[in-house]
Amino acid sequence: MTVTKASLSTEIADPRYRGLDTWRDEDVLAALQGGHARAVASVEAAIPALAKAARLAADKLAAGGRLVYLASGSPALLALSDALEIPQTYGVPDDRIVTILAGGLDLIHNFSGLQEDDPDQARIDVAAYGVGPQDCVVAISASGSTPFTVSGLQAAIAAGAASVAIASNASAPLFEGADVTVHLDSGPEVIAGSTRMGAGTAQKAALNMLSTMTAIHLGHVYDGLMVNVRADNGKLRGRAARIIASVAGVDEASAGAALERAGGHVKPAILIAAGAKDPAAANELLRQNNGNVREALAAVAGADVR
Repeated sequence: MTVTKASLSTEIADPRYRGLDTWRDEDVLAALQGGHARAVASVEAAIPALAKAARLAADKLAAGGRLVYLASGSPALLALSDALEIPQTYGVPDDRIVTILAGGLDLIHNFSGLQEDDPDQARIDVAAYGVGPQDCVVAISASGSTPFTVSGLQAAIAAGAASVAIASNASAPLFEGADVTVHLDSGPEVIAGSTRMGAGTAQKAALNMLSTMTAIHLGHVYDGLMVNVRADNGKLRGRAARIIASVAGVDEASAGAALERAGGHVKPAILIAAGAKDPAAANELLRQNNGNVREALAAVAGADVR
């Protein structure tokens, strides 16, 4: 599929913003805010696709596979941010979340667009990470035509990986062959082509929703609480104790003691606080219930939830 810059909604110079540089400051900022608001609103139409994507990612993770983010340029920064947060917030092991980014982690210090145009490097990187049928690859590109990202996703698909493509243009080459396509119709940017703005806002929201829904499927959320948080500092240990207290119905002192007995792991600590006799019993209950705290709690109480 051939896509020209003129056909990309993300590259259109919107006539509404003619003379923008001469406007009052407040009017410029209102226009920018309006662009972000439209971008966030565009994600609503993508909810069904994001639901499919999250189920696909969760199934691969539950089976021992990995969630792989593939991106270039500004989407790479957003993908990296989402990927780094998942192990901390939801306790997913670090080696189960992978980022394949144009330029690698050097992009943090040397942010350049040159690597985006290297499809061969994308294929090399996908092979180097051993991407295959065990993995779910999420590829993100505003235009949906970035050579590195398109080539990388095609290599991942050829290797048998499950695939999710996220782009802001309906005719994106990135969508070709993907298991799930997520079209974020964020429209023209206030500053034409500056897709770190509206398109980036839509991507940030979509990735946040996708990874959160994935964590919910994996049993890492109970009510509105992150019950698999990695409590590795004082703030998070305090949060973990409050989560345990709330879910198990105990005071924070008892919750803190349970957290200590569980070696800092929140899920077994909840079950210990709720009556499991020791960490081994708590972990066995979690194993029997696929890590789902709600079902494991019902088992502690002697209820049959199946």
